Amino acid sequence: MDAKLAALLDKQEILEALSRFSRGMDRLDRELYLSAYHADAEMAAGPFVGLASECADWSFPMHEEGQILTHHALLNTTIDLDGDTAHTETYYLFVARNKDESLVQAGGRYINRFERRAGEWKIALQTNVIEWAGLLPAIPIPFSDVPDVYGNGAPARDRTDPSYRRPLTNLRERKIP
Repeated sequence: MDAKLAALLDKQEILEALSRFSRGMDRLDRELYLSAYHADAEMAAGPFVGLASECADWSFPMHEEGQILTHHALLNTTIDLDGDTAHTETYYLFVARNKDESLVQAGGRYINRFERRAGEWKIALQTNVIEWAGLLPAIPIPFSDVPDVYGNGAPARDRTDPSYRRPLTNLRERKIP
């Protein structure tokens, strides 16, 4: 039972690192993004091959200049533990709302080698396997005409996003349409 519990805790830490990488990319939060990687972590993503920190330097300005938002939705993940090394495969869906109001979607898999160093699981190598992409028809954002729809905070690609507010409280008045 102790071995099963230890494996479960290891897998949870790995899943949390994957979430930090994804959320950090979507919020353009460099510190959060890099917290998922060892300092010497390598990446291969599209045309980019280099360190994770260099990928942030390359990709964050590109996302900021061309897109209003991005969503990296992580789906099913497999984790193969082997001592202080783990190999993962995570399916993803990516959607971007571009500044020209077009919507791009793509899907594929992140394939990672995690290493536990100094007691922490982080990504040592990440490769992105893009398997499909397409354009979505754009429509108006639902409820954008409601005067206080962003009363609890407007979506933002930085730490002003409502997901960072602690404690999270409701700032909108009660209203049942």
